[in-house]
Amino acid sequence: MTGAGITNDNMNAEIFKYKKALKLESGKQLRDLQIGFNTYGTLNKKRDNVVWVCHALTANSDVFDWWKGLFGENDYFNPKDHFIVCANILGSPYGSSNPLSMNPVTGLPYYLAFPQLSVRDIVKAHQLLAEHLEINSIEILVGGSLGGQQAVEWAIMAPAQIKNLILVATNAKHSPWGIAFNESQRLAITTDRTFYANKPDGGAKGLKAARSIALLSYRNYKTYSVTQQEEKDSVVDDYKASSYQNYQGEKLVNRFNAYSYWYLSKSMDSHNVGRSRHGVEKALSLIKARTLVIGIKSDVLFPIEEQQYLFRHIPKSVFAELDSFYGHDGFLIETGALTNVIAAFFKTDVKGKIIELQRTA
Repeated sequence: MTGAGITNDNMNAEIFKYKKALKLESGKQLRDLQIGFNTYGTLNKKRDNVVWVCHALTANSDVFDWWKGLFGENDYFNPKDHFIVCANILGSPYGSSNPLSMNPVTGLPYYLAFPQLSVRDIVKAHQLLAEHLEINSIEILVGGSLGGQQAVEWAIMAPAQIKNLILVATNAKHSPWGIAFNESQRLAITTDRTFYANKPDGGAKGLKAARSIALLSYRNYKTYSVTQQEEKDSVVDDYKASSYQNYQGEKLVNRFNAYSYWYLSKSMDSHNVGRSRHGVEKALSLIKARTLVIGIKSDVLFPIEEQQYLFRHIPKSVFAELDSFYGHDGFLIETGALTNVIAAFFKTDVKGKIIELQRTA
């Protein structure tokens, strides 16, 4: 996930348990699969009001908690008009199978014996949940960052199932730049020797350092210049920026674990819609959904060129550009602007349209 908005441990999630083994893209199997999920609202008689949210790296299935302003009782996506579903991704500790889950072979937590997951594996698990919920058609599938990677995969894997697709600050395949950021974070985690101790808090100090690295990609130079600038020229230590990095690192350690973070960063690296599909452009051409692609001009982790690429190669797509100084985190913060552009999207059928998107106060 990104640096903003996640506060709770998702204690209210429902749990779906799958009795069969899930065959992963690697050929390995994951037994005793379970998925934590939240639903809001009621499925209507026509079953055409489903909004499915794919969440990002360290979020959970309580979308009303972390995407306030876009999802909520009085927001654009609300339980009065929509049946909203958000499922916790595989590998995440908020109700779904993850490295701290019990390995049925050993009777002990998996830790580093947990199988490596791809984005396609995560989507496959969510398709099983959709089947369990008797959802055959998704009116709107939406995701940002890693959530957007899941959404674009799903739209390719089951094009007839998705009617409308909203992709925010994401890409068709993870870039060498993004992989390098993730590898740097994993290097930080593995320098903490406790990561190999097979205990729930293993690698905690490494995770704190990894989060500090990640924050630099979630925001940017201008963001820090405005929010972490010192007011006095006399300061020579204990800088605001230093305190911020430490605080955010500790905050993640208190709600997440190093093993899930390590595996999920690997999952993000795996993202490439062109794998086994004759290339990325061929894969994107399979999408049948009306698609809104939103990019953030100041995003250094998922540069706007990546969203423009999606826009050029997804058949029925429109593009919107968000001018936000928050960088990648803008997709969580600029909910007023996102609401405006999403509303505009559902009023147009024009292929190739670029929607003008202005930042709100």
